[in-house]
Amino acid sequence: MRSIYFDKDIPKVLLVIAIKPFWKDVVISGLSSTYFTDLAEPALPGAQWLRVKNCACGICATDLSIVNVDLHPAIALAAVPGSDRFYLGHEVIGTVIEAGSDVTDFKVGDRVMMKHTRLTARNCFSQGIEPVCSHCQSGNITLCENSSVSGVTVGVGGGWSDGYTAHETEVYPVPEWMSNDQAVMVEPFAVAVHAVLRRLPDAGQKVLVVGSGIVGLNVIQVLRALSPECHISVMARHPQQVAMAQTFGADEIIDSEDGYKATARITDAKLYEWMFDNNMLLGGFDVVYDCVGSSQTLQDSLRWTKAGGAVVMAGIQFKPSKLDLSPIWYQEVDLVGVHAHGQDNWNGRLVESFDITVELMRQGKLTIDGLITHRFPLEQWREAIQTAQDKSTGAIKVIFEY
Repeated sequence: MRSIYFDKDIPKVLLVIAIKPFWKDVVISGLSSTYFTDLAEPALPGAQWLRVKNCACGICATDLSIVNVDLHPAIALAAVPGSDRFYLGHEVIGTVIEAGSDVTDFKVGDRVMMKHTRLTARNCFSQGIEPVCSHCQSGNITLCENSSVSGVTVGVGGGWSDGYTAHETEVYPVPEWMSNDQAVMVEPFAVAVHAVLRRLPDAGQKVLVVGSGIVGLNVIQVLRALSPECHISVMARHPQQVAMAQTFGADEIIDSEDGYKATARITDAKLYEWMFDNNMLLGGFDVVYDCVGSSQTLQDSLRWTKAGGAVVMAGIQFKPSKLDLSPIWYQEVDLVGVHAHGQDNWNGRLVESFDITVELMRQGKLTIDGLITHRFPLEQWREAIQTAQDKSTGAIKVIFEY
């Protein structure tokens, strides 16, 4: 099995971090903690496990954060024990080539998608833990309280591999009508579905999407599908992002205008400018979807949101944040977290994010047209990573094909 993985060898990680300011490409050099190698094909670890041969996989911002060692040891996630080896890639479509004797929902020849990243795939069901935690019981496996129990079984391989092994709870069936390209996009669409349904705007409400990478562009599409009468403003930096945001139905594009002045103009909020570049608004957007998640975007998003509104944190940077949280108190703004996908309240009932996503795609309300811009074989993984990170290439979604 050819596979790309990140090895959590602390001395080497610290060496790469020390060198990065002087040589940014150290993260894809021979000194890197990311490896492209041949692994022995593992045996299935249990009767409910599968072996999958991959067809295609997307490059996600989370994967790039790991490759670039942009994970600060002071964040909460770092304190939770996990694997010493992170198999990269989770936006993946493949075919089952082996199924354990107790697998009930899949058979050899079925096309499947990975539902959870190799960082969070472990759950009560895959480990045979009883009683299962409340999150696994409710279907929110990404929030499993036993995902970091020591000595647990972890699948081998990931999306950036020829294939992988997985418990049957970690994969999702691909409908017959769906193309491989569409299947690659289901997981990032499911993230957007989960984000929007964490705080679905009402008709006529004004919302802002901060960031127009793949998550931000998908959020625009999901908003148009689930709340077609809301007013959507979008912050976009690159020409291809502006073009796609317009195509997907954004009402306002904010590319060069100051965010505070743009918010005041669009929402009729009152703008107050103070010393030390300390600006505040009274009024603002009903919901802001922050698809970047940096200290700066979160600070601004909280101030661009009207009293009683919400900021949905659909992006993350794995570093400690320094920001003013006073709008949460002063304006009673809700800060809502989004971790991948799970169970969502849709039409009065709890439904899996993947089920909602697939149905919206079947109805033609979510399209992949124009989103996949570059394709690479796995051997060209360095070029693929550089292309995905350099938006001057016109990149939106870069994928590996096998």
